[in-house]
Amino acid sequence: MTAPQGGKDGADPRIDPRLSERIDRLLIGSPVACALGITLHELAVDRAVLSLPFKKENVTVEDIVHGGVIAAFIDVAGVAAALSGADFETLRGSATSSLSISYLAPARSVALRADALVLRRGRRQVVIDVTVAAGTLAVAKALATTSLF
Repeated sequence: MTAPQGGKDGADPRIDPRLSERIDRLLIGSPVACALGITLHELAVDRAVLSLPFKKENVTVEDIVHGGVIAAFIDVAGVAAALSGADFETLRGSATSSLSISYLAPARSVALRADALVLRRGRRQVVIDVTVAAGTLAVAKALATTSLF
């Protein structure tokens, strides 16, 4: 993980360090995130910024990043943002309960950035807005709901 931006040692002081460790180990360190090359760049309460390098293994046709790869990237970013403000003491797990994606432009031979922002946090559900961009070009826009249990 790239050190998140924020308070002491690059961490947002409002995030329970145990949550940061869980996000890093179980989400960013998951086999799928590692296989895709996903890295975490910023973690703050209710926000996560991640990157996805261009890899030829992630393409569908020619040099276009596969929509399923982008969907997985969005999912990881959304869950990271959802977990960033959770209560570690009561959190046992999480699951994406809905994901709606609008693909706006093809991602051709480019690294991607996902910016995930919590729109609404409830006790058991978190709604997250995720934007995926290649530089200044918006590639996808998503609305995700994560269930916390």
